[in-house]
Amino acid sequence: MTKKDEKKRSNEVPKQAVEPYSRKLIRLTVNGKRYNLRFGDDVEPWESPAYDVYPWDTLAHTIREMLGLTGTKVACDNGACGSCTVLMNGRPILSCSILTADCDGKEIITIEGLDDPVTGDLHPIQQAFVDHHGVQCGFCIPGMILSSKALLDKNPDPTEEEVKEGLSGNLCRCGNYSLILKCVMEAAKAIKQKG
Repeated sequence: MTKKDEKKRSNEVPKQAVEPYSRKLIRLTVNGKRYNLRFGDDVEPWESPAYDVYPWDTLAHTIREMLGLTGTKVACDNGACGSCTVLMNGRPILSCSILTADCDGKEIITIEGLDDPVTGDLHPIQQAFVDHHGVQCGFCIPGMILSSKALLDKNPDPTEEEVKEGLSGNLCRCGNYSLILKCVMEAAKAIKQKG
């Protein structure tokens, strides 16, 4: 191999570096259901199959507009309020601040995915919000509940200060913080009793 051939080979783009951009499907598992979303900037709006995803689509947009799961709310649309919180691989994320393309292969849980799939019973956190009046207008509650679930999964017996810290990224425009705090503390007790 000549030096000219070596230089030519070193300027070639390796195959694995090209593949992420040529990917045609994004695979998401949302609330236990698998979705194959067609992806690419070559997807034209007039073609409009059910699950086209554009490079600029956020996860919040995809969840709400493509999958019809409207429990995920979009308020500030810049990651400041927590209304769009969902769980991705068990961790709370702001779905308005992450592109769907960056979620390939991830498991997403929205508020619609928390109830018991067999019985239809509410998750203990959801039930605590109902029983202890954690909801006023309800707009922030899906994000609050999912952040609470992530907190209680990690720390099943939190102090009030730990709950405040765990929910610090979620804003309640109604100012219902004291009842929300009570709901999370009561949910922790209920989950502990349930075992």
